[in-house]
Amino acid sequence: MKREAHKLPSLSNDPANAGNNRTLYGGQAVIEGVMMRSPRFFAVACRRLSNGEIMVRQENVESMTAKWQWMNKPFLRGTLALVDSMVMGYRALMYAANIQMADEAAQNPPDSPKAADPPTAPRADAGGSAESQAETAAEKEVDQAAGASINGIAIGATVFLALFFALGLFWVVPTLLTQIVQHQLHIGRHVTVAQSILLNLGDGLIRIAIFLGYVLLISRMDHVKRLFQYHGAEHKAINALEAGKPLTLESARESSRIHPRCGTNFIFIVLIVGIIVYSFFGRPPIYIRVPLHLMLLPVVAGISFEVLKFAGKYRDKKWAQWLVAPGLATQYLTTRVPDDSQIEVALAALVSVWDKEHEVAAPAPALSAVAEEEPEPASAVA
Repeated sequence: MKREAHKLPSLSNDPANAGNNRTLYGGQAVIEGVMMRSPRFFAVACRRLSNGEIMVRQENVESMTAKWQWMNKPFLRGTLALVDSMVMGYRALMYAANIQMADEAAQNPPDSPKAADPPTAPRADAGGSAESQAETAAEKEVDQAAGASINGIAIGATVFLALFFALGLFWVVPTLLTQIVQHQLHIGRHVTVAQSILLNLGDGLIRIAIFLGYVLLISRMDHVKRLFQYHGAEHKAINALEAGKPLTLESARESSRIHPRCGTNFIFIVLIVGIIVYSFFGRPPIYIRVPLHLMLLPVVAGISFEVLKFAGKYRDKKWAQWLVAPGLATQYLTTRVPDDSQIEVALAALVSVWDKEHEVAAPAPALSAVAEEEPEPASAVA
């Protein structure tokens, strides 16, 4: 069924976006869904695979920059923004995982009745029946809460291991490889400035190569392909909003799946900025260099965040497009062309958070077929 257009003012003529107070929206893909955020709120929309229904959950953004105003300054706020994004991403991932877990439990009940079993006669004592039903409901709630809790622990452990793996793969491994090259070329501990720059450049190029190879490798997995499709849907929805188009399936479908403020861009900028920053510290012994590079990551992230914001602010300028061109090109690897059902999910999340940010009283027309309910295990979601 064709949805009615949800008409929003363009970001250029919206009074809330005048001057430097422009309201920016962002998001990320999750399991069969999309998370969208504004400065004060975020919403997660996921599609149930069992019946195709779109579920939306909306929460306040608990920003660290709002708590620690003294750090909300250029080159400091980048690290806090990164932590905020990771926390919100984890909460969105938890919600999406709980929905899929609820669907799987509904499709595969552990104690489904056998077809040959005769119907059970009603019990004579109504009170006993009510007690039995209450006990069954209570047991079901306990099981769901326990399942959600276990799921949360599993996701938390996975995120921790993924971060540990990423630091090792993208920072430790390149340093070890260039150390081997340094040894083979008989370059001692006291390197010249030129040698230091070249070796740090080698570190950075190896990191970029590993990153691109890793993305290419995981993109062959079916579930990652779907995640990348939702990533593309998120970009299409935000690009439609920022172009001042109505948030309809048609306008989002025609929008680009590439966006200058994408996290892929941020990662690529971090890799480039890292080469420059680390070059200022020479080539100390590897047992000092690896911890030093890890400790400098907040500095690298802070600079990269400002570059990303700068490029996003002047996204229509040619020089800004050239500045982030490598990251934009990489998005063709981390996004895929989404189907209409995935774009609908992204639009549901974006309209939900836009309405909340602008305190719209009535529900958006585009959300007329969307459920604003939580799945059964959602009580365990933060």
